[in-house]
Amino acid sequence: MNVVVQDRTLITPAGQTKLAIADCDIHHSPAAGMKGLFPYMEKRWQDHLAAYGALPRQAFQNGPAYPKSQPDASRRDSWPPDGGRPGSSLAFMQKQHLAAHNITLGVLAMIRPHPGSFQNGHLSDAVCQAMNRWQVAEWTQPEPRLKASILIPYEDGDASAAEIERWADHSDYVQILMLSRTAEPAGQKRYWPIYRAAAETGLPVGIHAFGFGGYPVSGSGWPSFYMEDMVGHAQSSQTMLTSMVFEGIFERFPGLKIVLIESGFAWLPPLCWRLDKIWERMRSEVPHLKRPPSEYIREHVWVTTQPMEEPEKKARVLETMDWIGWDRLLFATDYPHWDYDDPSQVLPPGVGEQRRRDFFLNNAWSVYSCGGKKLGG
Repeated sequence: MNVVVQDRTLITPAGQTKLAIADCDIHHSPAAGMKGLFPYMEKRWQDHLAAYGALPRQAFQNGPAYPKSQPDASRRDSWPPDGGRPGSSLAFMQKQHLAAHNITLGVLAMIRPHPGSFQNGHLSDAVCQAMNRWQVAEWTQPEPRLKASILIPYEDGDASAAEIERWADHSDYVQILMLSRTAEPAGQKRYWPIYRAAAETGLPVGIHAFGFGGYPVSGSGWPSFYMEDMVGHAQSSQTMLTSMVFEGIFERFPGLKIVLIESGFAWLPPLCWRLDKIWERMRSEVPHLKRPPSEYIREHVWVTTQPMEEPEKKARVLETMDWIGWDRLLFATDYPHWDYDDPSQVLPPGVGEQRRRDFFLNNAWSVYSCGGKKLGG
């Protein structure tokens, strides 16, 4: 939804209620672009970026594959008054979002840029390290309501594991962040060091929609329209999760927690039904799976609620949420992007008070506890 075009005169802002909120998908960015990271980066890599730039796996692209319906994919009212991109001003975010909606826990997810899929793996590692230092210095230390996601060069499993171990005990980090369109299906062995490190440290792996794996974003080439790209995020997440299940990562790493971010969630029940049916008929191919796929998913996977599916009959989305389990749902706004979900409007009528509290805060508090870290300040 784009809040600018709505009549909000009859809406009570969440900040004026007593309900505390955890927002599990907030996007921030360096105000000066890559140059804003230079103070946290070795001179060698500063010079490299200045001379050659960052080479994505889709080398002909600079940024998202399709034009957005709003500049920088953002709300019209999210541009900081003192300049810079949406999400680049902490002071403006504090006023417009954290205070306005009583956000007591905000999980930062850096996706533009997320250096994890740079073609140059050494550069990917160096920029991830710089960004992780930058997040603490300029975001989470000045604002204790915000917690960050560890950026990793996820196409290099060993380097990723080292970066996870470097930050795992830091109280400002509550998850590890990958993007969904990886170079190979996400359950394959090259990514196992990430999952092993995550399970050992107790940190969830957040897998956000988007990313460039070096291939078209559909299974049969490049789409014509932005709408196809948007729908494709759910499809890439289904492919990713199917790979994780059948490759057996949940059996191999029983403490692993996966959070699927910004890819919708109504597709999850029918995917589970299909996976269970196929497994029943062909389980001899994957003897390392000891249980139906849906059981692994129910035990190890959480989903954020933005974008929230909006069927004509509102009760349908509640039925889907019931099937997934309300304890597996994490509220997210996607601030400051144009399809942002306002917490005062996101749930259909009829949701009880305790379920609302779990949905808006307690579930996030539980999944991001990370072995006893104190959250929310």
